[in-house]
Amino acid sequence: MTEPQNFRFQKHQKLRLQVDFDRVFKIGEVVSDGVLVIHGLRNQLDHSRLGISMSKRVGSSPVRNQWKRWIRESFRVHQHDLPRPFDIIIRPRRGAVGSFQAIEASLLKLIPKLEKRIG
Repeated sequence: MTEPQNFRFQKHQKLRLQVDFDRVFKIGEVVSDGVLVIHGLRNQLDHSRLGISMSKRVGSSPVRNQWKRWIRESFRVHQHDLPRPFDIIIRPRRGAVGSFQAIEASLLKLIPKLEKRIG
């Protein structure tokens, strides 16, 4: 019998340092659609890490926090589907209307594009 996978979003899976954000923004690849923009870079760890960049243009703080919860939850559920360990920064596309289903579909569509672009 196989051991169940741990789907918790843990502290070590979060991009926290500004230097990490800067590295992904500077030398990483970018993919986007009508909902999300994803900046990504392969890392040397055994797990992927998530960073979220949220502008005040997205809306009021409750709206921004809802977006962040949806993004984290989508990443948490699909983190084991990522083909390789990446550092990814996700932000909403300007003018996008968010929902969990839209974010999840966008993430599942963009991650393979990101991997293809990174190589």
